[in-house]
Amino acid sequence: MNGHPAGSPCSRRQFLRGGARLLAVTGVGGLAGVLATRASAQTTRWQIDPAKCVRCGNCATKCVLKQSAVKCVHAFAMCGYCQLCTGYFEPEPNALTTAAENQLCPTNAIKRTYIEDPYYEYTIDEELCIGCAKCVEGCSRFGNGSLFLQIRHDRCVNCNECAIARNCPADAISRTPVGHPYRLKTEGH
Repeated sequence: MNGHPAGSPCSRRQFLRGGARLLAVTGVGGLAGVLATRASAQTTRWQIDPAKCVRCGNCATKCVLKQSAVKCVHAFAMCGYCQLCTGYFEPEPNALTTAAENQLCPTNAIKRTYIEDPYYEYTIDEELCIGCAKCVEGCSRFGNGSLFLQIRHDRCVNCNECAIARNCPADAISRTPVGHPYRLKTEGH
């Protein structure tokens, strides 16, 4: 093997040449793996299945970004525009006012706008939303479930292995094709 008898020492040149070959083969294999991962990341995106989400709060704390790419969104077609929105108000508010002590959202990301008696519209300020799911939990537990979480692709860095997905107890986060990036909440969920 290598031009010298078994057990005889190889020269420094032969050792370095063999090491260089090993590094080249390893490098090509690693590069192929990176390119395959990038190709997959370019054709798919991470997304939350609203039907599986258990509103655990991990989306706010497990994302690699300082402020999570997960945001609350509102399915307006499902909303009852209630005066007492259980996604907006604490379970037992002091009053039905927009005072901070009455609101469920810790960052004041939900805006309440009067429409006509007794209806109000609730919109999400995504810049303030941290993806904690407190409003989603309230809306799902006591309301009609029109609030839900989505990974916003303009914020998401599309990690090879999503830290939130890895920590999701309901396995609600998976890759979806780029052409169909958002799973919407419907009345059937």
